Amino acid sequence: MTTVPGPGPRGTAPIHNDDVEWDRWPVRDYLSENYRELHPSDAAVIAHHAAYYGTLARDSVERSVEFGAGPNLYPLMLAAATSRRIDAVETSAANVAYLRRQLGRGPDAGWQPFYDLCRELLPSLPASPSRALERVRVVHADARALPPGGFGLASMHFVAESVTEDFEEFTALCRVFARSVAPGGHLVAAFMENMPTYRIGRASRWPGCPVDADVVREVFTPWTERLAVTRIDADPTLPDYGDSGMVLLTARRRSR
Repeated sequence: MTTVPGPGPRGTAPIHNDDVEWDRWPVRDYLSENYRELHPSDAAVIAHHAAYYGTLARDSVERSVEFGAGPNLYPLMLAAATSRRIDAVETSAANVAYLRRQLGRGPDAGWQPFYDLCRELLPSLPASPSRALERVRVVHADARALPPGGFGLASMHFVAESVTEDFEEFTALCRVFARSVAPGGHLVAAFMENMPTYRIGRASRWPGCPVDADVVREVFTPWTERLAVTRIDADPTLPDYGDSGMVLLTARRRSR
C-alpha cells in the first residue's frame, strides 16, 4: 500500500498527481469506508444528478465520459439514463481491475441500493444495474490526455481536488474535464469541500486540494454556461477526512 507524505513545511513544493503511485490505490479500503452502504451524502449526490439527467432525453447522448472513474459505480449507473456509451477513463491499474471485474461478472450486491435509488429517480434506467453497466467501456488511460470535444457529456466525482495539493493543477484538471465535451455539451460533477491531504485505511495518505463552492464557481465560469453550483454539509456517517461537505455542479460547455 502506497504511503504518500503529507505537505511539508510552508514553502516546500506541493504533491502533484504524477508524484503518486495510483496503481496501488487501496480499492478495498476505499470501498469499505465509503460505499459499503448508501450514505445520506451519496443519496444527495444521486438526487442532485438525477434531477439534471431527468431533463435530458433518454439515449440522447451518443458518448459520455466518467473522468477518473475510480471504483465508484453509481455515476456510471446514472449516466446510463441518457448515454448510449459511457467511457470510464481511469489511470489506476487497481481501479481498472475492479471495474472490469464488476462489469464482467455483474456488480456486487452492495451496489443494489444505489441503483434502486437511481432507478426510482430515473425510471428510464434499465431494470437491473448489470443492464445499465452494459453501456460502460473501461478505458485504462490518463484522463488528462483526453482530446477536447470528444463527448456529449462528462461527469467527474471526487477527482480533481483529491489527486493534487496544487491549486494550479486542480484548475488545469478542471479545464481538461470541461473541454472534454463539445460546445454545448453537459457537465456533471461532485467535489469534496475543503478536502485536505487525507488517509484511506490505516497506512496510506493521499494529496488533497481544499476548494469550496466559490472556488469551483470561479474556476468553471470561463468555460461554461448555465452553471449551477450548490453544496451539501459533511456527512457524519462517513469517515472524517477533514472535509466540510461536498460541492455539486451542473453546466453546459460554453459555445464560444
